[in-house]
Amino acid sequence: MKSRKIKHSLFLALAAFIWGTAFVAQSVGGDACGPYTFNCIRSFLGGFILIPVIIITNKLGLSKDYSASNGGTKTLIIGGILCGICLCLGSNVQQLGLYLGASAGKAGFLTACYILLVPILGIFLKKKCGVNIWIGVLLTLVGLYLLCFDGSLSFHTADILLLACAFFFALHILVIDYFSPKTDGVKLSCIQFFVCGIISAVPMFFFDMNHSFLNISTWAATLTSLNTWIPIFYAGFLSCGVAYTLQIVGQVGMNPTVASLILSLESVFAVISGWILLGETMGPRELAGCGLIFVAIVLAQIPAKSKPNF
Repeated sequence: MKSRKIKHSLFLALAAFIWGTAFVAQSVGGDACGPYTFNCIRSFLGGFILIPVIIITNKLGLSKDYSASNGGTKTLIIGGILCGICLCLGSNVQQLGLYLGASAGKAGFLTACYILLVPILGIFLKKKCGVNIWIGVLLTLVGLYLLCFDGSLSFHTADILLLACAFFFALHILVIDYFSPKTDGVKLSCIQFFVCGIISAVPMFFFDMNHSFLNISTWAATLTSLNTWIPIFYAGFLSCGVAYTLQIVGQVGMNPTVASLILSLESVFAVISGWILLGETMGPRELAGCGLIFVAIVLAQIPAKSKPNF
């Protein structure tokens, strides 16, 4: 039993590592081919890689059958569409923030704020949270000030976009929380990736292709370089397909609080990968901000006594 928990913890840590290092791939890939093109292609790749997983699990009898309960296929499709819309908004806003100059490390920490936003948004769903959450919110506000402000009382556009992306990802988590117990998680993920890819094609046409099919040749030229496809494949196959599957497998039998805590390491890996692979630097003030946000994230996952944990 203990070895099983260790193995599942390693699965979750590997998922966090893939997601954290994917910020580097997103930064490089978005610059090479455009933010919406990058998200569109990687979403389709993420969906395609889950198709053989679904086929294999079906043949082995490992997939969950909800056809006779909770709405069956209808619930799966509705859940997949709603998850795809939230994922599309979050990932595209995040990609745009990276495209406008946010560092991989900063993007990782600001995106990780969804872990604090989830219990706060849960209040509107009559989900109570403990005092540790509110302390975490205060620490996050201080951390954001140190991380994002450079002497003026205003956020950079990229920082605001990354905070918005954290909000959309929080909604995404709440939608998954509602639908995942009612349907198959891998199939739900597969649908959401295809929905995200289809919707992302709209801004890709208007912005990356300059709203004209006459620019297809110019747009396609950005996809001829191997340096463009390496980050796309990494984000598509590993970040979307593999990491999500690792999360599903790793969370089986795992305390959700412990699982969330391990997955929050994504932000730490984002900073480390940005430093090693992109040569990004962060001063003492920014590092202090990152430290406070990470402490807040950890604190938010600790159940408060006599308070319902969300």
